[in-house]
Amino acid sequence: MKLPYTEHLPVNLLAACFNNTSASYKFYWFLSILSRAENGETELSKNALFADMVAQSWFTINYFKVSFGRQDKLQQASAKIKELEDLSIDAGRAYIFQKLCASENKQTIKELRYFNAEVPHRFLSPWFNANNLKTAYLKSQCFTNNCLYALHQDYIIVNPLWKDYLQQHAGILKSFCYWHLSIYLQARNPSVPDIPGKLIKSPRRKSLLAQRKKFWDIVIGEMGAVDCIYTGKKLGVGNYAVEHFLPYAFVSHDLIWNLIPACPSFNSSKSNKLPSLERYFDPYFTLHQNAIEIIQAKSPGNKFLQDYLTILPDLGPDYFNAQSMLERMQPMVTIASNNGFEFVKL
Repeated sequence: MKLPYTEHLPVNLLAACFNNTSASYKFYWFLSILSRAENGETELSKNALFADMVAQSWFTINYFKVSFGRQDKLQQASAKIKELEDLSIDAGRAYIFQKLCASENKQTIKELRYFNAEVPHRFLSPWFNANNLKTAYLKSQCFTNNCLYALHQDYIIVNPLWKDYLQQHAGILKSFCYWHLSIYLQARNPSVPDIPGKLIKSPRRKSLLAQRKKFWDIVIGEMGAVDCIYTGKKLGVGNYAVEHFLPYAFVSHDLIWNLIPACPSFNSSKSNKLPSLERYFDPYFTLHQNAIEIIQAKSPGNKFLQDYLTILPDLGPDYFNAQSMLERMQPMVTIASNNGFEFVKL
């Protein structure tokens, strides 16, 4: 993916900011600059940019639990700020930004200001040698080599030559940044699904009404009732919740093979926790095995049957078996646990 060319700007140097990246802060620093520069702002508060870096990465780190690497300072700061400011994992970006900008907690301020010693001047490295902090400030204030912005103690000033470019191409620039960020994070999370979606996706999920009405209601209606695999309670049509067996925050989809009917109160308490496969896999599998047989008989053209093809190659008896499913699920549970997802406790 290439950035839009313009004759009078060193666009190649802007693109070079994301070469050989060893930390996530460059991506979020640039995204935070863009979010203001695209509205025509040119004098940008550093503290506001640092707060926005945390806000923009919030869902990815705290809700979806994507690993940024053990040494990543943005991930570490986010974890500390979550506790310091008592923020929920699904708090909105705007709320987090406002909360952090207004915070008077000295420790929160310290966590944000940490980035001042690492981020603003190092981002300008493609334009000039930015290893020396004092020299970097002086060179940036002269807009040496048409660098992107000038550094000041508490703010940066966008180079007037870049103003129109950032406004006109904000969408492409964001896509370029997210593309490189996806590559960066996928390398650190090789088996985690849907990394690109977890960079910008809201944790507010779609309705599961279709899965309920066109799949599980048919199954439960035919069986009369099913047992909740977690609580043992009898579940009838109209008296169950559609639950993600592996947490949505990890799989990031609503495919039918990962959905089961469950006790509504338990579903609320389970939240984004992992099931113990040792305890729950057998009843989970039996429920789906019965469901497939019923749907194939009662609704053979049912589109949700195709969802099973994403985890198993065929719905035939030689392929849809407990061992095949367990071999695919166990690595996902292990990876999710390693990334910080907790197990269900009853």
